[in-house]
Amino acid sequence: LFISLSSRLNSSIDLNQTNMWHKASLTFYNLCRTPAILDYVEDLIGPNFFQWGGQFFLKEPKDGSVVPWHQDAQYWPLKPAKSVTVWLALYDTDEQNAAMKVVRGSHKEGKFKHYTNKARNLVLDQEVSKDQIKKEDIVSLNLQAGEISLHDDGLLHGSEANNSNRRRCGITMRFAPVNVKADLSIWPHFETQLARGVDNFKNNPIAQIPRGEGTPVKKFQYSREFETQW
Repeated sequence: LFISLSSRLNSSIDLNQTNMWHKASLTFYNLCRTPAILDYVEDLIGPNFFQWGGQFFLKEPKDGSVVPWHQDAQYWPLKPAKSVTVWLALYDTDEQNAAMKVVRGSHKEGKFKHYTNKARNLVLDQEVSKDQIKKEDIVSLNLQAGEISLHDDGLLHGSEANNSNRRRCGITMRFAPVNVKADLSIWPHFETQLARGVDNFKNNPIAQIPRGEGTPVKKFQYSREFETQW
């Protein structure tokens, strides 16, 4: 899947800077509807939920980029903050090739203070300082290819540089209960696809289900932008 989808990208486009694969590609969309995955999501956020994000996170061998410690809910304009991210490993992932690390129990501690950091090797420009984190609570989410992890949008997480000779790549799928509402003045491209149950709130714009294989070219796009590719 990774090879077939990423190979469609123009060489000038960074895979990590594309999003909305669930809106563009029927293959990607169907993967996100795997019953076992949705069962795990339902266990965490209930029977009625939508998908709002889908992308790849790639670190090639010797990739020096770092994802600093952060909470997704700190910068996602979604209320209430109840999103869950599924991280599907496409390759074996461990400490050597930059597995995601989390701070155990941090999702129960409210918001952490985030600071701005413009270092060039950081994927995000905000981070939680290490003095707020207990080292003994850090857990590496080592996964074999095909395994998943799930994390709440309040969980502190990040990843280090990939100093190994092995590729690390995962697919993320973002889900939220149907009562969650996006601030469209901040995220105007936000659209949802009902993943399970019913949406009696109708708080957000609805994305089309892909009818074929489109390819994102930037981080945020409307589903209608892919129609000509189907």
